[in-house]
Amino acid sequence: MAKSGKKEGKRLLASNKKARHDYDILETFEAGIALKGTEVKAARAGKVQLKDSYVEVRNGEAWLIGVHVSPYSHGNRMNHMPERDRKLLLHRREIDRIFGRTTMEGQTAVPLDVYVRDNWIKVTIALAKGKKQYDKRHAEKERIAEKEADAAIRERFGR
Repeated sequence: MAKSGKKEGKRLLASNKKARHDYDILETFEAGIALKGTEVKAARAGKVQLKDSYVEVRNGEAWLIGVHVSPYSHGNRMNHMPERDRKLLLHRREIDRIFGRTTMEGQTAVPLDVYVRDNWIKVTIALAKGKKQYDKRHAEKERIAEKEADAAIRERFGR
């Protein structure tokens, strides 16, 4: 039986496809975001852009930098700033792990997705290592070869 009044599942609001292309994803975390009132309404409407955003650890707290949440259309003069830094809600151990990996091992923390899960707005954070140009070309060739193989199988077996 479902929880009373809550939707089950996950609804994607925004995705960072460029991060998946530019980085090798090593580890992921799920975090909550501290949002203001009009930001929540704008995010639920899908007005979130993750392009060129990253995660930074300052004073023992994780912050989401460079995420653009467009102003809410029905907001008044109290509407939010579109590109303000937003605090991430993570466990202490997760923050320490992100901080250690980004400072000592040269990895980067980037947001991959923003979604709604059980009425809470969440973000998927990834610890990632930057790809070289030849790695990007190699990954693109593999993707194209896989796509062609799938098409050949469909053509052969008539699916």
